[in-house]
Amino acid sequence: MNRYSRILDKNPREIVLLKSRPCKWGRCFFCDYIEDNSENLEDIVGFNNNILNEVKGDLKQLEVINSGSVFELPQECLKDIKDIVIEKNIGVLYFESHYSYRHRLEEIRDYFKGVEIVFKMGMESFDENFRNKYLKKGIVYDDIHEVSSKFSSVCLLVGIKGQTKDMIKNDISILLNNFDRGCINIFVENSTPVKRDEALIDWFKEEYGYLEKLDNIEILWNNTDFGVGD
Repeated sequence: MNRYSRILDKNPREIVLLKSRPCKWGRCFFCDYIEDNSENLEDIVGFNNNILNEVKGDLKQLEVINSGSVFELPQECLKDIKDIVIEKNIGVLYFESHYSYRHRLEEIRDYFKGVEIVFKMGMESFDENFRNKYLKKGIVYDDIHEVSSKFSSVCLLVGIKGQTKDMIKNDISILLNNFDRGCINIFVENSTPVKRDEALIDWFKEEYGYLEKLDNIEILWNNTDFGVGD
């Protein structure tokens, strides 16, 4: 599995895929990514340190992803990231977090004081029924501002059986009108029961392929398009 990569086309940055403690939520119906974790703190720290040593710092931006939220990374790993950020003079850090951690985001900003922090959150869909009853994301809010005030970037999931064109149209509209950045992940089948809808993906590509031209939107047609994962 590739765990270090460089994204050069849009929003150039380095990206690392680290191991972490198990995802606190861990109930997303479509996700088998959470199997990439460990309960062995010593192994996690040593393993991640080897990956972080590959960071060059020349792009001045680093994205850190793991099988859960940044808060599932041990403190020792956060310190290793901080040391590299200081040593390489990195100015922007990207982290992932589940919505349940929304009241703790300032802890990360305070720890990496002086560095711009961009939090990405896997919303998957703004359709509450689809998001929570089928995908089991556990994300409940009353107003979209509650989300956008905490997370400047959200990830959407496209191409699942049961999803509709109207859902996707609404998702894209909300993303473009309320968030600074977004990542659209085209669903790739895995070990879960969730199935891919090829016709819906073809429609999305024809209808929304233009989004790739926008500086603030990234589309992953395959889940390894960032160069990490398996």
